[in-house]
Amino acid sequence: MNEQTALQIPLPDHAAASPAPGKMPARRTPPPPEHGTGAQIIDAARPLIDALAGLPLDERVSTLNALRVLLHEQSPFRDEPVDLVLWEKADTVEGNSYNPNAVAPRQMDLLKHSITADGFTQPIVAWRPGDASTADELAAPAEETAAPIEVVDGFHRHLIGKHDSTVAERVHGYLPITIINTDREALEDRQAATIRHNAARGVHTIEGLSEMVLQLMRERKNFAWFEKNLGMQPDEVTRLAQVSGLAAAFADAEFSEAWEADTDPFTTSTEQS
Repeated sequence: MNEQTALQIPLPDHAAASPAPGKMPARRTPPPPEHGTGAQIIDAARPLIDALAGLPLDERVSTLNALRVLLHEQSPFRDEPVDLVLWEKADTVEGNSYNPNAVAPRQMDLLKHSITADGFTQPIVAWRPGDASTADELAAPAEETAAPIEVVDGFHRHLIGKHDSTVAERVHGYLPITIINTDREALEDRQAATIRHNAARGVHTIEGLSEMVLQLMRERKNFAWFEKNLGMQPDEVTRLAQVSGLAAAFADAEFSEAWEADTDPFTTSTEQS
């Protein structure tokens, strides 16, 4: 008797005919358990997971969302919003009207380049109207709810995911969402959460940036590379390189604590003779 039979997990008839999933990008993920009940669960689940490849896109996404919710309900980290990231259709997600954070065009271009080059590495923090607390409610498509999902943090990420054609096509018109405060309906709660997210972000120190810039210049990165990848203008790169460059130039120099002259600087040549 194999593990699948022992756990009595049914296998859909069309699973055997499902196309093989495409090659996944290499990721440094921890290996699954090799022994015990955990290994049995994973072995039994593999055929069902493979069957997802045969579903139409929208049905596959909604099924994956429902599965993520079921896993989240059993997670020891279920009180942390980041433990559950769902993909929602972009046109069901709307920005809020109270976010005071503004992004300059240059930073917006850099954010767009970041998402294009690195992908979505952070979900959009959002609030879903109503008390969505069950697996069925959380996984239900937003178009089935009374009101759209409201962005709490990630307004500019949400704009790029919606309106940049390259990104929107890559994510099939969906956005990664993590839901917070499902039990707090007041507007001031969401406003406070938005301000906290904005204020909690750190800032780059001049010393740290200058060290990084100097190292990149040693690797022969030119001004065009800095502007495209870091959003830095040539004069900014030059100033930052000078900060570290001057410090590095004198790093090993020794200086006395006091300056002593061999002669009195106020004596004349006649007096010295």
